[in-house]
Amino acid sequence: MAESDTVAGHTYSPAMDAKTHEQTYRGFVRFVEIGTGVVICWVLALAIGGIREAWLLAILSVIASGAAGAVGALAPAVGWRGPLVVGILLLLYLFFA
Repeated sequence: MAESDTVAGHTYSPAMDAKTHEQTYRGFVRFVEIGTGVVICWVLALAIGGIREAWLLAILSVIASGAAGAVGALAPAVGWRGPLVVGILLLLYLFFA
C-alpha cells in the first residue's frame, strides 16, 4: 500500500504538487462543461433534423457546435459559452421555425 505523510483533511505533503493537481482539476472541469454543451447541441441538431426535416441545417449545426467547442477549449475566456450560443440558436429555430 502506498504511504502518505499526510492525514486526511490536512494540506498536501511537500512531495505532492498542489498547483499541478489544481490545474488538472480545473482543466477536467472545463473539458466536461464544454463537452456537455457540445453534446446538448448535437441532441438539438438531431431534434431539428427529425422534427423539422432540416437535415442540412442539422449537419451544419453539428459542425458549428464542434467549432464552438474547439474555440471554447482554446480560449479559456470563452469556455462553455461558445456551445451555449449555438444551443440557444438551435432552440430558437426548433421552437419558432
